[in-house]
Amino acid sequence: MTTREPVTIRTLRRMAASGEPFACLTCYDATTARWLERAGVHVLLVGDTAAEMTLGFSRTIDMPLEVSLALTAGVKRGAPNTVIMGDMPFMSYQVNEAEAIRNAGRYLTEGLADIVKLELDASFAPLVRQLARAGIPVCGHVGSKPQSVAMTGGYSSAGRTRAQAKRVVDDAVALEAAGAVMLLVEAVPDEVTRDIMAATTVPLIGIGAGTDCHGQVLVLQDLVGMSDVAPRFAEPVAKLGEAIRQAGAEWVKRVAERRIGGQRYKMLDAATESLSPPEPKPSHPRIGESR
Repeated sequence: MTTREPVTIRTLRRMAASGEPFACLTCYDATTARWLERAGVHVLLVGDTAAEMTLGFSRTIDMPLEVSLALTAGVKRGAPNTVIMGDMPFMSYQVNEAEAIRNAGRYLTEGLADIVKLELDASFAPLVRQLARAGIPVCGHVGSKPQSVAMTGGYSSAGRTRAQAKRVVDDAVALEAAGAVMLLVEAVPDEVTRDIMAATTVPLIGIGAGTDCHGQVLVLQDLVGMSDVAPRFAEPVAKLGEAIRQAGAEWVKRVAERRIGGQRYKMLDAATESLSPPEPKPSHPRIGESR
């Protein structure tokens, strides 16, 4: 299998500058990462959506930090020539700057990530500045922020009024000025995306944010038809969920029919059809019983 040239943050900057869109997907394991790298995907986001897709929670804010770090490292080992973005979970960076820097650094060392993503607004600019000072590449996530679901009462879009749109654009500008090397905008109208691109210079990844972004990301399960209910902006390109169901049903049928397929192992040192049953061991009387 031919390995491709490594994709780096510099590669993404070059693609953005030349108007060549780059592709991003979420990923949570090394095996899937290996196949997505072979497919040519440029960025793999080990999202806090793993809380829902992998761990079975109903919210992204339930993603444990230690699990996220382990999954991120696994994805990098599976796709060493792909940009791996570690998604810092809820409360792993909000408490104070020292803890945020320490946890972000762990993504680069233990998690083997190339960049970390944080859901931010302009008030987090000082933190981004400190992370950049420490040499930690940051992708600032603006627009709809799933980790703030408790504040909004559920997942929702952003920037759909002029005042809201201005806040989203101002957040993006402030984060770039503080040192973010990439931005991600979620669930906003196309006009907001275009305003962000006009006001910033770093690569912008979109999810539910129109087609003008430099890069596009989706949750993998939404793309391949494994989600029972996909968001409105995700159009599946495959039906892997149904394919897995059919494969599982076929296995149930084969097992019931004693028709499991494959090749069997054979004895190496005996030509007999079957082995002799072992001789029964002599029984021993219990303590206190007579022979």
